[in-house]
Amino acid sequence: MAAEKIAVTRETFDNVILPVYAPAQFVPVKGKGSRVWDQQGKEYIDFSGGIAVTALGHCHPALVEALKTQGETLWHLSNVFTNEPALRLASKLIDATFADRVFFANSGAEANEAAFKLARFYACQRHSPFKTKIIAFHNAFHGRTLFTVSVGGQPKYSDGFGPKPADIVHVPFNDLEAVKAVIDDHTCAIVVEPIQGEGGVMPATPEFMQGLRALCDKHQALLVLDEVQSGMGRSGKLFAYEHYGVTPDILTSAKALGGGFPVSAMLTTNEIASTMSPGVHGTTYGGNPLACAVAEAALDVINTPEVLEGVQARRQQFVSALQTLDAKFDLFSDIRGKGLLIGAALKPQHAGKARDILNAAAAEGLMVLVAGTDVIRFAPSLVIEPADIEEGMARFARAVERVLTA
Repeated sequence: MAAEKIAVTRETFDNVILPVYAPAQFVPVKGKGSRVWDQQGKEYIDFSGGIAVTALGHCHPALVEALKTQGETLWHLSNVFTNEPALRLASKLIDATFADRVFFANSGAEANEAAFKLARFYACQRHSPFKTKIIAFHNAFHGRTLFTVSVGGQPKYSDGFGPKPADIVHVPFNDLEAVKAVIDDHTCAIVVEPIQGEGGVMPATPEFMQGLRALCDKHQALLVLDEVQSGMGRSGKLFAYEHYGVTPDILTSAKALGGGFPVSAMLTTNEIASTMSPGVHGTTYGGNPLACAVAEAALDVINTPEVLEGVQARRQQFVSALQTLDAKFDLFSDIRGKGLLIGAALKPQHAGKARDILNAAAAEGLMVLVAGTDVIRFAPSLVIEPADIEEGMARFARAVERVLTA
């Protein structure tokens, strides 16, 4: 006998969900490609991508087929055993990157937690028990565990939860001299996003990234790249570090890795991985067969010239439309980012209106993001149709006009 479905509305959220989110007033129920429909049947164009997650849009056929096939084969084993999807996915990630070893988890926060623990563990094992300092950056975002919010440079996410993990130093992003002022031989790692997502869609400069690599080499520290948001084709390369001519020691991936199915990975080298042993770290669901089967399908589609080369053309279509809008309304101080991670920063006269524009866009049938109070963020599907971009930007223009003329 089928279980009875409970009727739910947006108002249900306020009664049953922990109040840590403020979701939109509509409830999406179906998605296909870059289009989404709500409970009332209203259609939206999705420029948010689940915050850079649904890199192949909603219900991509290859991912649906992988989920169905694996769902009829093997769901879960735990890490008392291994499984074929996890081994295939790990092998393909290694073949496509600098890495020799992979650790699977479920979220970006877990991948980063593992990365930070590994960096400290490696330093203590190979160098000194006092080599524990982590250098990170203001306005960074690395997850919501206590360790990851402490490494992230935004006190609004870390204050109020009691004592924080010690020996974490924050300096301004893209400021190499500030890093030089605090790095020493007690530093175990520099942790950086190649493109700060939550911090305003701010790309690192090549000089900054290359300087960090040199400083890490000089002080026997590890360069840890958080590519949870910038990875998996988002920048136009499989991982954003490829733009900079640097090789990380540890890299984390999540979000688009599963195309919407929860999965994450930490990638590293044989030398760094060799300090670990069974029981030192782990997770119940890491390497789950369902998750890894879907992620393998996502990787197979994303890591192709067709998709990666198409990102830049789609970016240019977005940027051109934003420039046209700026010429009309004198709206943006900067249009930045890489690939299809785009930040449109509002000029001072429009300060604080990013959320108003997001809400107006939803009313026009468009899903966008913000990054702070003054930046509109776009992170659509990497394979979004040009016609969807054109229509979505027309809706965005109407939303902007609605806010500015209110």
